[in-house]
Amino acid sequence: MLNLIKKEKGFTLIELMIVVAIIGILAAIAIPQFASYRIKAFNAAASADAKNGTTAFEAFYSDIYQYPSAVAPAAVGPGNQLLVSPNHTSAVATEKWNYSKGVWIKSTSGGTSNATYALVAKHDAGDVKYEANCQNPSLVPVTGQTANSGAPTVTSTPTTCK
Repeated sequence: MLNLIKKEKGFTLIELMIVVAIIGILAAIAIPQFASYRIKAFNAAASADAKNGTTAFEAFYSDIYQYPSAVAPAAVGPGNQLLVSPNHTSAVATEKWNYSKGVWIKSTSGGTSNATYALVAKHDAGDVKYEANCQNPSLVPVTGQTANSGAPTVTSTPTTCK
């Protein structure tokens, strides 16, 4: 007589539990790392936008020998901000400063014949605020900023730079 017993195929409960445990361990390692990578990416976007801002301010100065009027106090990306000559008499009166979505930009300018500027940039989800001014155009990171705190404040504007 033929053997009519069929072998059933599938996974046992123990095998399934082991696979679920392994996936859980991998997720417990990967999720915190992913969150930290996201914050680093948001901070890098704010840093890049601040660097672009200092370049735009300095390019503006090299064209008309004065820094532009202050950028709107609570401008948020995406988009660009026009940097406009205070007296509007120059042939090159505007310069575009592009910045990323979620990055708050704030700047001040003025002083003797508009010879100074200071700016800050911070991403909504980042934890670092970047500051620069005409005396120190390299970015200075200020850590410990709370996320979603809105527009950062410009802490100091030099009296004169050029």
